[in-house]
Amino acid sequence: MRALIVVDIQNDFCLGGALEIPGGDEVIPVANAVMEKFSLVVATREWHPANHVSFAANHPWRRPGNLVQLDGEEQMLWTMHCVQGSFGAEFAPGLDTSKFQKAFAKGIAPQLDNHSGFFDKGRKRSTGLEEYLREKGVEEVYVLGLSPDNGVRFTVLDALELGFRTYLVSDGVREADLEAGDSDLAVKEMREKGAIIVKSSDIEG
Repeated sequence: MRALIVVDIQNDFCLGGALEIPGGDEVIPVANAVMEKFSLVVATREWHPANHVSFAANHPWRRPGNLVQLDGEEQMLWTMHCVQGSFGAEFAPGLDTSKFQKAFAKGIAPQLDNHSGFFDKGRKRSTGLEEYLREKGVEEVYVLGLSPDNGVRFTVLDALELGFRTYLVSDGVREADLEAGDSDLAVKEMREKGAIIVKSSDIEG
């Protein structure tokens, strides 16, 4: 059994969003086409409370991009985004959400940042995605979507570590290069850890 994981294709990461990813809207038609090839499609979305620890607005005298120490760990601060119930947190227009069997929320705990679609930071909270996939008998996953903070990469790496045969749909991903070359390094790491890199046209229906 296989499943498609659609990662964080939300308004705040698309054109005009609070954390716009260049070309983010381009993954929507790719995602829609790939979803037609799967009987099981799940999605993740960031779903932050307004007082989330990752928002610079919640740290006096700090700005987006600053680093702070929280519980002995470095934390990147961001512009407020994907706040629960806001337009920015909604799935992007044009994305065929009718294909989603279930959507899993990330970053809902105020004191925990999110990365992977499976766990919040430090694996201190499970999103429930792993358990759902196990219940459905899934053995392999395909991953695509948007990644302002390496969310796609962490989802792929966690899927591999959890024992799923894992594919990255390369033309269905856009990432924010916080530093030049970040995206290339992310793909290199995923491949080295065992991810299979494919294009959407390579996937059989």
